[in-house]
Amino acid sequence: MNKKKIAVLFGGRSGEHEVSLMSAVSVLRNMDKDKYEPIMIGITKEGRWMLYEGALEDIEENRWQISARPVVLAPDPSYKGFIDIKRDCTFIPVDAVFPVLHGPHGEDGTVQGLLELADIPYVGCGVLASSLAMDKVLSKEVFLRHGLRVAEYTSTIYEHFKVTPKVFVSVAETKLGYPCFVKPANMGSSVGITKAHNRDELMEAIELAGKYDRKILVEEFIDGHEIECAVLGNDYPEASTVGQIVPCNEFYDYNAKYFDEGKSGLVIPADLPIDVMEEVRRMAVEAYRALDCAGMARVDFLVKKSDNTIYLNEVNTIPGFTKISMYPKLWDASSLPYDKLIDRLIELAFERYRLQRSGY
Repeated sequence: MNKKKIAVLFGGRSGEHEVSLMSAVSVLRNMDKDKYEPIMIGITKEGRWMLYEGALEDIEENRWQISARPVVLAPDPSYKGFIDIKRDCTFIPVDAVFPVLHGPHGEDGTVQGLLELADIPYVGCGVLASSLAMDKVLSKEVFLRHGLRVAEYTSTIYEHFKVTPKVFVSVAETKLGYPCFVKPANMGSSVGITKAHNRDELMEAIELAGKYDRKILVEEFIDGHEIECAVLGNDYPEASTVGQIVPCNEFYDYNAKYFDEGKSGLVIPADLPIDVMEEVRRMAVEAYRALDCAGMARVDFLVKKSDNTIYLNEVNTIPGFTKISMYPKLWDASSLPYDKLIDRLIELAFERYRLQRSGY
């Protein structure tokens, strides 16, 4: 059997660079080497694309750039792959690309658009779904149009906020009250997110979020359980079982997600009534379809503790794939182990590619 050459993209220019490294290593370790020949393509924080052929441990320790060589995508779509600049422009063919990139310049439709232009099949959502899901403000507007409940929110452009900060803060206080959450509109992995308890903290939180994005989202606080559901598929998506996060910090922040291993609890299936979990699964698929997702996404919810009201939080089109990440754990609990999940994602990439080019 001929092995499929799968380029695994990792790193990237976003604030989630280090998370991507950990996710990529997990994907590479669980990829069936009898079926696939992985080709490791790292993107530095400066945006350089590099071919890496060393040990996975050096990716984990962020030392991979030392021995990596610069590559570029082949400029002719009839040649699917990369060109090794340092080795006489040797062509490196690939059958598909598995982007394991989180955040801007990787999960937001930019890389997906580049791969579309290069005519290379790739794992995950297309350009539109990736872009919409990345923008927490625009995605909420889509969810509301589809009748999906979200927490109350308001938003601003950071440059506008700096001109009249007190006006925006007053609006947020009146509409949302305290505590409230402040988020960069286009980041993931809880980067730049703050729970503000008063006006001073709200001002500081907006300044922090403004370091990561030009658009700022402020949401009402929902005293709820943090619930996640994994969705898999193209035109006929399926939802996994439902998981619950018991964060070790005040909320499930960046450190709790990726560095405080074992401190946060992951409860699978969630400690919720069966009918609530089924509604979460239904809403997860509905949100997936609303954004026209493909391949995969993790859909995050808040379930209010007092009455089990379900609030859709966000959709992550390239969810974490680390050894402690919820997406692979949810599918493992749904009888789809990590290596088979990778198989399925690659199959879906080829399926979507064929359908898009079938001319219907």
